[in-house]
Amino acid sequence: MINNNENNVDVLDLKALSKIYVSNERELTVLNDINFTIKKGETVAIVGPSGSGKTTLLGLCAGLDKASSGTVKLYGSNLGSLNEDERALLRNKNVGFIFQNFQLIPTLTALENVTIPLELQGASQVKEKALELLDRVGLMDRSSHYPNQLSGGEQQRVSLARAFSNEPKLLFADEPTGNLDGETGDKIEQLLFDLNKEKDTTLIIVTHDMELAGRTDRVIKLKSGKIVSDTLNK
Repeated sequence: MINNNENNVDVLDLKALSKIYVSNERELTVLNDINFTIKKGETVAIVGPSGSGKTTLLGLCAGLDKASSGTVKLYGSNLGSLNEDERALLRNKNVGFIFQNFQLIPTLTALENVTIPLELQGASQVKEKALELLDRVGLMDRSSHYPNQLSGGEQQRVSLARAFSNEPKLLFADEPTGNLDGETGDKIEQLLFDLNKEKDTTLIIVTHDMELAGRTDRVIKLKSGKIVSDTLNK
């Protein structure tokens, strides 16, 4: 059951969360007994070496995958008790995503990519809102271009505009600067934090970049599927 009273509840609450994959009758424990709570407005980095379970954890937090045991509550709703349609509804209402490989639809223009979440929500003035966001990320003059006509940095700017278009309460960013050069990555990073502050969004970043992690309020470090530290930056 979706909790429709989202005021005064934690954004995310994970208790005894584990994820085990079974292959050829062998078990692989990717996450083991994960516990943490994230409050409204926090910026949190989830860090750790490759294979530590970062992206799997993000997928569980967003309801893109189901846990083997334990619970994930997103705005008070237990994701494990929801069916796929209910989880999708909860995501569409509350969550935005930014991915390392941008995940833009190649047959749509920058403007059309940004309007998709707005159209799915049945929003009014879709084009105007999308153009305003493209202008905010510095791409108003590239709105009619397709992804293959844009640089990597420009594509990530489009994905930022798309992520914020439905005014998410919670934003997941999976290695948002991982495919970009240093200078371009720094600009995207600044834009992400600026937009996040303007929109008062809770931000969870999965990253191996400790400099990026250092800009968040809090860093959760994973190793071999377990939390080895959970520290405040400020």
